[in-house]
Amino acid sequence: MAETQSRGLVFAGKKRGTGTDDFDGDDIFVAKKSMLPTMATEGDPAAALANARHEFGEHGGVNMSIEASATFTVMEPETMRRMFAGELGPDRDFFIYSRHFNPTVLNLGRLMAALEGTEAAYCTASGMSAISSVLLQLCSSGGHVVASRTLYGGTHALLTHFFPRACNITTTFVDIGDLEAVKNAIVEGKTKVLYFESMSNPTLTVANIPALSRIGHEKGTTVVVDNTFAPMVLSPARLGADVVLHSISKFISGGADVIAGAVCGPASLVNSMMDLHQGALMLLGPTMNAKVAFELSERIPHLGLRMKEHCRRAMEYAIRMKKLGLKVIYPGLEDHPQHELLKSMANKEYGYGGLLCVDMETEERANRLMHHLQNYTQFGFMAVSLGYYETLMSCSGSSTSSEMNAEEKELAGISPGLVRMSIGYIGTLEQKWSQLEKALSRMQDGTLLNKN
Repeated sequence: MAETQSRGLVFAGKKRGTGTDDFDGDDIFVAKKSMLPTMATEGDPAAALANARHEFGEHGGVNMSIEASATFTVMEPETMRRMFAGELGPDRDFFIYSRHFNPTVLNLGRLMAALEGTEAAYCTASGMSAISSVLLQLCSSGGHVVASRTLYGGTHALLTHFFPRACNITTTFVDIGDLEAVKNAIVEGKTKVLYFESMSNPTLTVANIPALSRIGHEKGTTVVVDNTFAPMVLSPARLGADVVLHSISKFISGGADVIAGAVCGPASLVNSMMDLHQGALMLLGPTMNAKVAFELSERIPHLGLRMKEHCRRAMEYAIRMKKLGLKVIYPGLEDHPQHELLKSMANKEYGYGGLLCVDMETEERANRLMHHLQNYTQFGFMAVSLGYYETLMSCSGSSTSSEMNAEEKELAGISPGLVRMSIGYIGTLEQKWSQLEKALSRMQDGTLLNKN
């Protein structure tokens, strides 16, 4: 598509006049470069977000207006032809149809691009639609993906079952921590994507993003990273990844009330995904509602504050639970295998992630623990998802990783009794810790504690 449209993904252009379609746009990029992250702030996602363009409301409101229209008018017949030819686009405030581009959704995309330090971003109706659309854009029939064997169950099912059947796209799963195995699995000329999660679901394995990105690029593949578990904490694009994906439904939303996703990457990729003839996003249509985009754009400014508290409490609980003898998995603990790696990659002051795992070894004991935590002490809720202000708990093997068979779970390191906890921040830390202790005391029978 036209280069002007590529730029339009990152920056909004000036408003058109109301009387005629204004094609004079030579000055639309004046002062736009100041909106790019600078060398002084590009490493800090909070600073990059603060540097992003602030969109004011139609009547001067401090919050942007919601553009709820599905379709958009033009003042001159010739304009429509030029828009469909790619000569005019969102960079000059020309819009066709909200499945293509919508001003409110586009604004959220700019915030996501700033957050992840990418040239562009496009927001979708779900995290899975973001994942599937990117992979379908990058891979054709006969294509090959190399992926981590520890992935969200839905992603694993997409790669293991749906893509081979429906698209003739195959995947080789590897231990993402074995760099030599990753290198050997990539078939030059055939492997199109190296795919992994920055922090794996649910085992909290931390990927060596710089090393994996180097391997992928040496072999000519596109490096795609799902950063859903670690917004603000990790910035994969700044560490070498090409594309960063999010389920915005989780930490970025924070309210467990929205389903949404995002693709963050080069403008050339995002534009290709919106191409009228070959674009996966354009043609498959996982369109985000403008009202949802507005809601989310109001939550991103305090994402950094929320992540710091999620991470602070997760760290404190992990330390205390470990002292009680529980088998705790948390990247902030010094005995975590990738603790030093995460320290070397993480953005300062955001901690080590808002999730921790407790391995209860059997599903029965995992279920008993969660039962007491929810129904006896009100520590949290038995529910999937993450990033909510309440603590959410699930036994991963029988829930969010249930798409994997027993062998696949074993290879991924998912034990039958692995309890994943997304640590919330409601109440005081000591209040919630007291609730956790009471639940442990209630079920302590000589088999729960002292397992390390």
